[in-house]
Amino acid sequence: MTAFMLTSSAFADGAVLPSEFTCDGAGKSPPLEWSEPPSGTGSLALIVDDPDAPSGTFSHWAVFDIPASARDLAAGAGNQSEGMMSQGQNDFGNSGYGGACPPEGHGPHRYRFKLFALSVDRLDVPSSAKAKDIEARAEQHLVAHAELTGTYER
Repeated sequence: MTAFMLTSSAFADGAVLPSEFTCDGAGKSPPLEWSEPPSGTGSLALIVDDPDAPSGTFSHWAVFDIPASARDLAAGAGNQSEGMMSQGQNDFGNSGYGGACPPEGHGPHRYRFKLFALSVDRLDVPSSAKAKDIEARAEQHLVAHAELTGTYER
């Protein structure tokens, strides 16, 4: 499986998420950029989750049907109801991005930004789909995947 790179101009891999992308700030989605996906990519999907949540992995953002020609998502793209992609339901019960918000005093949490290059032009899921269902469907059509991790502690 071919790998490609996912980066952000707002934070480096493994670094702390700036507060503007958390519940303690504006709660907007960070800017993301990625390299050319492998040949055969029809679309992209993005899942952002927190594997350190007390009740198990918590999904903060689920995006699908990103055009294969796209190379970035601007800051705040996850807080808009319209755009070039579809957004599923996060574990807050909302569509779009929900900022990092670990329990106070729980220590640092990792926020994984997982970008999937898919072999299909459109992922066959409804816009009301939950992040876990979008990720499971994306894995069925996986061509490659890239990951970027930020941390946050309250």
